[in-house]
Amino acid sequence: MYISVIVPVYNEAGNLCVLHERLVNAVTSITNEYEIIFINDGSKDNSLGMIKNLAKDFSQVKYIDFSKNFGHQIAVFAGLEYASGDAIVIIDADLQDPPERIIDLYTKMQDGYDVVFAQREERVGEPWHKLITAKLFYKAINRLSDVNIPLDTGDFRIFSAKIKDIILSMPEHNKFLRGQIAWAGFNQTSVSYKREERYSGKTNYSYSKMFSFAFDGITAFSNLPLRLATYMGFIVSVIAFLVILYTLYVKYIAHDVVQGWSSLMVSILFIGGVQLICLGIIGEYLSRILDNVKQRPLYLIRESNFVNSNV
Repeated sequence: MYISVIVPVYNEAGNLCVLHERLVNAVTSITNEYEIIFINDGSKDNSLGMIKNLAKDFSQVKYIDFSKNFGHQIAVFAGLEYASGDAIVIIDADLQDPPERIIDLYTKMQDGYDVVFAQREERVGEPWHKLITAKLFYKAINRLSDVNIPLDTGDFRIFSAKIKDIILSMPEHNKFLRGQIAWAGFNQTSVSYKREERYSGKTNYSYSKMFSFAFDGITAFSNLPLRLATYMGFIVSVIAFLVILYTLYVKYIAHDVVQGWSSLMVSILFIGGVQLICLGIIGEYLSRILDNVKQRPLYLIRESNFVNSNV
Protein backbone atom coordinates (compact mmCIF):
# COMPACT_ATOMS: atom_id res chain seq x y z
CA MET A 1 0.00 0.00 0.00
CA TYR A 2 1.22 3.48 -0.93
CA ILE A 3 0.80 5.95 1.96
CA SER A 4 0.59 9.74 1.69
CA VAL A 5 1.29 11.76 4.84
CA ILE A 6 -0.04 15.34 4.74
CA VAL A 7 1.61 17.86 7.07
CA PRO A 8 0.38 21.50 7.18
CA VAL A 9 3.17 23.79 8.35
CA TYR A 10 3.05 27.28 9.82
CA ASN A 11 6.14 28.51 11.69
CA GLU A 12 7.31 25.02 12.69
CA ALA A 13 11.02 25.22 11.82
CA GLY A 14 12.06 23.84 15.21
CA ASN A 15 10.00 20.68 14.75
CA LEU A 16 10.50 19.63 11.14
CA CYS A 17 13.72 17.57 11.31
CA VAL A 18 12.55 15.56 14.31
CA LEU A 19 9.08 15.21 12.80
CA HIS A 20 10.46 13.91 9.51
CA GLU A 21 12.69 11.37 11.23
CA ARG A 22 9.86 10.03 13.36
CA LEU A 23 7.47 9.96 10.40
CA VAL A 24 9.93 7.97 8.30
CA ASN A 25 10.52 5.49 11.12
CA ALA A 26 6.78 5.01 11.60
CA VAL A 27 5.74 4.76 7.95
CA THR A 28 8.63 2.53 6.83
CA SER A 29 7.61 0.01 9.47
CA ILE A 30 4.45 -0.35 7.35
CA THR A 31 5.69 0.14 3.79
CA ASN A 32 8.57 1.59 1.80
CA GLU A 33 6.11 3.09 -0.68
CA TYR A 34 5.19 6.46 0.75
CA GLU A 35 5.32 10.23 0.34
CA ILE A 36 5.39 13.03 2.89
CA ILE A 37 3.71 16.22 1.68
CA PHE A 38 4.59 19.41 3.56
CA ILE A 39 2.32 22.40 2.89
CA ASN A 40 4.01 25.64 3.93
CA ASP A 41 1.11 27.91 4.83
CA GLY A 42 2.86 31.27 4.63
CA SER A 43 5.38 30.62 7.42
CA LYS A 44 7.42 33.60 8.58
CA ASP A 45 10.33 31.54 9.96
CA ASN A 46 12.72 29.19 8.15
CA SER A 47 10.18 26.39 7.74
CA LEU A 48 10.32 26.50 3.94
CA GLY A 49 14.12 26.37 3.87
CA MET A 50 14.14 23.32 6.12
CA ILE A 51 11.48 21.61 4.02
CA LYS A 52 13.54 22.25 0.87
CA ASN A 53 16.61 20.73 2.51
CA LEU A 54 14.60 17.63 3.40
CA ALA A 55 13.31 17.44 -0.18
CA LYS A 56 16.88 17.54 -1.52
CA ASP A 57 17.97 14.67 0.72
CA PHE A 58 14.83 12.51 0.53
CA SER A 59 12.94 11.88 -2.70
CA GLN A 60 9.80 10.96 -0.77
CA VAL A 61 9.47 14.52 0.57
CA LYS A 62 7.17 16.75 -1.47
CA TYR A 63 6.27 20.31 -0.67
CA ILE A 64 3.84 23.05 -1.59
CA ASP A 65 4.61 26.66 -0.69
CA PHE A 66 1.56 28.94 -0.51
CA SER A 67 1.79 32.57 -1.66
CA LYS A 68 0.46 33.61 1.77
CA ASN A 69 -1.28 32.16 4.81
CA PHE A 70 -4.55 30.58 3.66
CA GLY A 71 -5.31 28.65 6.84
CA HIS A 72 -4.82 25.17 8.28
CA GLN A 73 -7.84 23.52 6.66
CA ILE A 74 -7.03 24.88 3.20
CA ALA A 75 -3.45 23.63 3.60
CA VAL A 76 -4.70 20.13 4.39
CA PHE A 77 -7.12 20.28 1.45
CA ALA A 78 -4.26 21.24 -0.88
CA GLY A 79 -2.33 18.22 0.36
CA LEU A 80 -5.32 16.02 -0.42
CA GLU A 81 -5.45 17.36 -3.97
CA TYR A 82 -1.85 16.29 -4.57
CA ALA A 83 -1.80 13.09 -2.51
CA SER A 84 -1.60 9.88 -4.55
CA GLY A 85 -1.62 7.26 -1.79
CA ASP A 86 -4.04 4.41 -1.27
CA ALA A 87 -4.17 5.57 2.35
CA ILE A 88 -3.84 9.16 3.50
CA VAL A 89 -2.63 10.35 6.90
CA ILE A 90 -3.18 13.87 8.24
CA ILE A 91 -0.90 15.00 11.06
CA ASP A 92 0.16 18.40 12.40
CA ALA A 93 3.80 19.47 12.56
CA ASP A 94 3.94 20.36 16.27
CA LEU A 95 4.58 16.74 17.38
CA GLN A 96 1.69 16.82 19.83
CA ASP A 97 0.27 13.95 17.81
CA PRO A 98 2.92 11.20 18.01
CA PRO A 99 3.87 9.94 14.51
CA GLU A 100 4.35 6.45 15.99
CA ARG A 101 0.57 6.21 16.40
CA ILE A 102 0.28 6.02 12.60
CA ILE A 103 1.15 2.34 12.97
CA ASP A 104 -1.86 1.82 15.27
CA LEU A 105 -4.14 3.74 12.91
CA TYR A 106 -2.98 1.67 9.94
CA THR A 107 -3.33 -1.63 11.83
CA LYS A 108 -6.90 -0.74 12.79
CA MET A 109 -7.67 0.26 9.22
CA GLN A 110 -6.76 -3.26 8.07
CA ASP A 111 -9.86 -4.53 9.92
CA GLY A 112 -11.98 -3.06 7.13
CA TYR A 113 -12.42 0.57 8.16
CA ASP A 114 -12.42 3.48 5.73
CA VAL A 115 -11.53 6.05 8.40
CA VAL A 116 -9.59 5.63 11.63
CA PHE A 117 -9.25 8.81 13.68
CA ALA A 118 -7.09 9.36 16.74
CA GLN A 119 -9.05 10.19 19.89
CA ARG A 120 -7.25 11.96 22.73
CA GLU A 121 -7.62 10.24 26.08
CA GLU A 122 -5.17 12.65 27.71
CA ARG A 123 -3.87 16.09 26.69
CA VAL A 124 -0.54 16.81 28.33
CA GLY A 125 0.43 20.38 29.19
CA GLU A 126 -2.75 22.08 28.01
CA PRO A 127 -4.37 24.63 30.37
CA TRP A 128 -7.69 23.83 31.98
CA HIS A 129 -9.53 26.63 30.16
CA LYS A 130 -8.48 25.23 26.78
CA LEU A 131 -9.67 21.75 27.77
CA ILE A 132 -13.03 23.17 28.83
CA THR A 133 -13.48 25.22 25.64
CA ALA A 134 -12.55 22.18 23.53
CA LYS A 135 -15.19 20.03 25.23
CA LEU A 136 -17.78 22.79 24.84
CA PHE A 137 -16.90 23.05 21.15
CA TYR A 138 -17.51 19.36 20.46
CA LYS A 139 -20.72 19.31 22.49
CA ALA A 140 -22.01 22.45 20.78
CA ILE A 141 -21.29 21.30 17.25
CA ASN A 142 -22.80 17.85 17.87
CA ARG A 143 -25.91 19.44 19.35
CA LEU A 144 -26.31 22.06 16.63
CA SER A 145 -25.23 20.15 13.52
CA ASP A 146 -26.42 17.00 11.78
CA VAL A 147 -23.06 15.23 11.99
CA ASN A 148 -21.55 13.49 14.99
CA ILE A 149 -17.92 14.34 15.66
CA PRO A 150 -16.52 12.24 18.53
CA LEU A 151 -15.24 14.13 21.55
CA ASP A 152 -11.54 15.05 21.62
CA THR A 153 -10.70 14.26 18.01
CA GLY A 154 -8.67 16.51 15.74
CA ASP A 155 -7.47 16.08 12.18
CA PHE A 156 -4.97 13.33 13.05
CA ARG A 157 -6.33 10.28 11.21
CA ILE A 158 -5.88 7.82 8.36
CA PHE A 159 -8.44 7.19 5.63
CA SER A 160 -8.78 5.55 2.26
CA ALA A 161 -8.45 7.16 -1.17
CA LYS A 162 -12.21 6.71 -1.54
CA ILE A 163 -12.81 9.12 1.33
CA LYS A 164 -10.25 11.53 -0.13
CA ASP A 165 -12.14 11.62 -3.43
CA ILE A 166 -15.39 12.38 -1.59
CA ILE A 167 -13.79 15.27 0.30
CA LEU A 168 -12.30 16.69 -2.90
CA SER A 169 -15.75 16.64 -4.51
CA MET A 170 -17.11 19.07 -1.88
CA PRO A 171 -16.83 22.58 -3.36
CA GLU A 172 -17.39 24.80 -0.31
CA HIS A 173 -14.67 27.35 0.50
CA ASN A 174 -15.09 27.31 4.29
CA LYS A 175 -13.50 23.94 4.97
CA PHE A 176 -14.18 21.90 8.11
CA LEU A 177 -12.52 18.63 7.17
CA ARG A 178 -13.19 16.57 10.29
CA GLY A 179 -16.88 17.39 9.89
CA GLN A 180 -16.82 16.59 6.16
CA ILE A 181 -15.15 13.24 6.84
CA ALA A 182 -17.70 12.45 9.56
CA TRP A 183 -20.52 13.44 7.20
CA ALA A 184 -19.22 11.03 4.53
CA GLY A 185 -20.03 8.06 6.73
CA PHE A 186 -18.80 4.58 5.72
CA ASN A 187 -16.94 2.50 8.31
CA GLN A 188 -15.27 4.75 10.86
CA THR A 189 -13.64 3.98 14.19
CA SER A 190 -11.10 5.43 16.61
CA VAL A 191 -7.80 4.67 18.31
CA SER A 192 -7.09 6.28 21.69
CA TYR A 193 -3.78 7.97 22.36
CA LYS A 194 -2.01 10.38 24.70
CA ARG A 195 -1.48 13.81 23.18
CA GLU A 196 1.97 15.17 24.00
CA GLU A 197 3.15 18.69 24.69
CA ARG A 198 4.32 20.79 21.77
CA TYR A 199 7.93 19.85 20.93
CA SER A 200 9.06 23.36 19.98
CA GLY A 201 7.59 26.81 19.40
CA LYS A 202 4.19 28.06 20.46
CA THR A 203 0.67 27.32 19.33
CA ASN A 204 -0.66 29.21 16.33
CA TYR A 205 -4.28 28.78 17.40
CA SER A 206 -5.50 31.86 19.26
CA TYR A 207 -8.94 31.95 20.83
CA SER A 208 -10.20 34.11 17.97
CA LYS A 209 -9.04 31.48 15.46
CA MET A 210 -10.62 28.72 17.54
CA PHE A 211 -13.91 30.62 17.67
CA SER A 212 -13.80 31.23 13.91
CA PHE A 213 -13.03 27.56 13.29
CA ALA A 214 -15.93 26.50 15.52
CA PHE A 215 -18.30 28.87 13.73
CA ASP A 216 -17.18 27.49 10.35
CA GLY A 217 -18.00 24.00 11.60
CA ILE A 218 -21.45 24.98 12.85
CA THR A 219 -22.46 26.98 9.78
CA ALA A 220 -21.13 24.30 7.44
CA PHE A 221 -23.34 21.57 8.87
CA SER A 222 -26.30 23.23 10.55
CA ASN A 223 -29.13 25.64 9.76
CA LEU A 224 -30.14 25.75 13.42
CA PRO A 225 -28.69 29.26 14.04
CA LEU A 226 -31.04 30.56 11.34
CA ARG A 227 -33.94 28.77 12.99
CA LEU A 228 -32.95 30.25 16.35
CA ALA A 229 -32.96 33.70 14.76
CA THR A 230 -36.50 33.04 13.54
CA TYR A 231 -37.58 31.82 16.97
CA MET A 232 -36.05 34.86 18.68
CA GLY A 233 -37.81 37.16 16.24
CA PHE A 234 -41.13 35.46 16.95
CA ILE A 235 -40.66 35.61 20.72
CA VAL A 236 -39.67 39.28 20.64
CA SER A 237 -42.67 40.07 18.42
CA VAL A 238 -45.00 38.42 20.94
CA ILE A 239 -43.40 40.35 23.82
CA ALA A 240 -43.63 43.62 21.88
CA PHE A 241 -47.30 42.97 21.09
CA LEU A 242 -48.06 42.34 24.78
CA VAL A 243 -46.24 45.54 25.73
CA ILE A 244 -48.35 47.44 23.18
CA LEU A 245 -51.56 46.03 24.69
CA TYR A 246 -50.38 46.94 28.18
CA THR A 247 -49.51 50.47 27.05
CA LEU A 248 -52.95 50.97 25.49
CA TYR A 249 -54.61 49.62 28.66
CA VAL A 250 -52.67 51.97 30.91
CA LYS A 251 -53.38 55.00 28.71
CA TYR A 252 -57.05 54.57 27.82
CA ILE A 253 -58.51 52.39 30.58
CA ALA A 254 -56.42 52.80 33.70
CA HIS A 255 -55.60 56.43 32.82
CA ASP A 256 -52.28 55.99 34.58
CA VAL A 257 -49.71 57.18 32.09
CA VAL A 258 -46.20 56.54 33.35
CA GLN A 259 -43.90 59.50 32.98
CA GLY A 260 -40.38 58.38 32.11
CA TRP A 261 -38.31 56.82 29.45
CA SER A 262 -36.64 53.82 31.17
CA SER A 263 -39.25 51.25 30.13
CA LEU A 264 -39.27 52.63 26.60
CA MET A 265 -35.48 52.47 26.33
CA VAL A 266 -35.36 48.93 27.71
CA SER A 267 -37.86 47.77 25.10
CA ILE A 268 -36.10 49.51 22.23
CA LEU A 269 -32.65 48.22 23.22
CA PHE A 270 -33.95 44.68 23.74
CA ILE A 271 -35.71 44.52 20.39
CA GLY A 272 -32.82 46.24 18.60
CA GLY A 273 -30.26 43.87 20.15
CA VAL A 274 -32.18 40.79 19.04
CA GLN A 275 -32.55 42.23 15.54
CA LEU A 276 -28.81 42.84 15.29
CA ILE A 277 -28.05 39.30 16.47
CA CYS A 278 -30.40 37.86 13.86
CA LEU A 279 -28.94 40.05 11.12
CA GLY A 280 -25.44 38.98 12.15
CA ILE A 281 -26.35 35.29 11.90
CA ILE A 282 -27.95 35.80 8.50
CA GLY A 283 -24.91 37.82 7.41
CA GLU A 284 -22.53 35.00 8.34
CA TYR A 285 -24.42 32.56 6.12
CA LEU A 286 -24.62 35.11 3.29
CA SER A 287 -20.87 35.76 3.47
CA ARG A 288 -20.22 32.04 3.07
CA ILE A 289 -22.55 31.92 0.08
CA LEU A 290 -20.68 34.90 -1.38
CA ASP A 291 -17.32 33.16 -0.91
CA ASN A 292 -18.56 30.22 -2.94
CA VAL A 293 -20.20 32.36 -5.61
CA LYS A 294 -16.96 34.28 -6.23
CA GLN A 295 -15.31 30.99 -7.28
CA ARG A 296 -11.84 32.24 -6.41
CA PRO A 297 -9.15 29.57 -6.03
CA LEU A 298 -8.83 28.21 -2.51
CA TYR A 299 -5.09 28.84 -2.51
CA LEU A 300 -2.19 30.04 -4.66
CA ILE A 301 1.13 28.22 -4.91
CA ARG A 302 4.39 30.15 -4.98
CA GLU A 303 6.64 27.12 -5.32
CA SER A 304 6.42 23.34 -5.32
CA ASN A 305 8.39 20.25 -6.31
CA PHE A 306 5.27 18.61 -7.73
CA VAL A 307 5.56 18.43 -11.50
CA ASN A 308 1.95 19.44 -12.22
CA SER A 309 1.48 22.10 -9.58
CA ASN A 310 -0.33 25.35 -10.43
CA VAL A 311 2.66 27.58 -9.63
